[in-house]
Amino acid sequence: MISNKPLDIPCSLQERKILEKIALAAQELKVPAYLIGGFVRDKLLERRTKDMDIVCVGDGIALAHKVAASLGDHVPVSFFKTYGTAQVKWNDLEMEFVGARKESYRQDSRNPEVIEGSLQDDQNRRDFTINALAISLRDQDYGSLLDPFNGLADLDAKIIRTPLAPAQTFSDDPLRMMRAIRFASQLQFTIVPEAFVAIQENAERIRIITQERITDEFNKIMLSPKPSVGLDLLYKSGLLKIIFPQMIDLVGVEMYEGKGHKDNFYHTLQVVDNIAQHTKDLWLRWAALLHDIGKPATKKFEPGHGWTFHGHDAVGGKMVTRIFSRFKLPMGDKMKLVKKLVELHLRPISLTKENITDSAIRRLLFDAGDDVDGLMMLCEADITSKNKVKVKRYLENFELVRARMKEVEETDRIRNWQPPITGEMIMETFALSPGRVVGDLKTAIREAILDGEIPNTYEAAYAYMLEKAKSYNLTPVK
Repeated sequence: MISNKPLDIPCSLQERKILEKIALAAQELKVPAYLIGGFVRDKLLERRTKDMDIVCVGDGIALAHKVAASLGDHVPVSFFKTYGTAQVKWNDLEMEFVGARKESYRQDSRNPEVIEGSLQDDQNRRDFTINALAISLRDQDYGSLLDPFNGLADLDAKIIRTPLAPAQTFSDDPLRMMRAIRFASQLQFTIVPEAFVAIQENAERIRIITQERITDEFNKIMLSPKPSVGLDLLYKSGLLKIIFPQMIDLVGVEMYEGKGHKDNFYHTLQVVDNIAQHTKDLWLRWAALLHDIGKPATKKFEPGHGWTFHGHDAVGGKMVTRIFSRFKLPMGDKMKLVKKLVELHLRPISLTKENITDSAIRRLLFDAGDDVDGLMMLCEADITSKNKVKVKRYLENFELVRARMKEVEETDRIRNWQPPITGEMIMETFALSPGRVVGDLKTAIREAILDGEIPNTYEAAYAYMLEKAKSYNLTPVK
């Protein structure tokens, strides 16, 4: 019986039960089936995983329906007949079924040509040896690890290697070049030299891949434990120049009159790593990646002073919108968050100086709103000096800024500020229609509160409004 046979990978009881159901369904359909790829790899690496890829030598969609039926009456099957793939979600597992196949890209095509094949064909088409590992679900060798390319040894050696010649592997599907770098970044593995050379030689092929798939891989690199590993490999491979040329503009140090600036590319990578130690939030990591993106456009040498990048925060903020559009990233709240943090990332540094007024603190709280904690995290990540004394001083200063913000917020309630007097209240008080005067009065009240002229209360704001309205010859209606 299948249930009595061991598996060559560690699995939970639920995972064992679902694999037995898949095996029985495959037997009834008389199609050999195999668990293959990432699930096998991650189990051997003791990484959490919930995605099962099942390959059968036959109709993958039919197998998916058979398995779904064995799980209950209401387990849906999503299938794509054109590609011969199907997906079944059950509890926290996501299972994808496909018939064994061969696939490759033509020189000018973004869509692969797919034909039926054997298990060997399917393993040959796998991107890397560590992803060609399979577990048999056949009765005669159920649970056995099938490792035709010594992927297990590569897992132990922590290397990324292709099953076939790397140039052929990357030419067949150019996205594999980014996947190689992504796995190196996620797993802290090394790409074997011959494979990396093939990536460099085939880098231009990435242009035939859709932006959505490129962005998906790029975001996975950004979410890896140490994103700089993948970002640096993208740069050294030549891929970054094609997919993200603005980052390349940050590379290098320019010398003039014996003075140079830091390499803003590697500084940026360090900032991304720093923030990655404290958050898994993709968009805070993007803010770290783009915080200095405006520096190349604002770089200037000032005699007697050195290199300056005045206004790079504002210029960088404008670039965020274009970069998000190019990468087909969300253009709503996520983009606005990154843009805001890029534009504000220098503000807390200026507040570390002595004699900073409560007004300056209020304005930062007002501008940052609910994102002030993310802003402070970015600012702390931006400290990349190798001078431990300087780093300690900066961090202590930022703690003082946090303390000042807490004091001001408790008193003035500026964070996520809502005006105590709304435009509707102004129009009702003076019988006004919407227009410039209403906006001027709203702005005057807000500025008075931020400057500390009046407290952030309805009574104080109402009295200030009445006084300010006199300059417009306005009197409240009775």
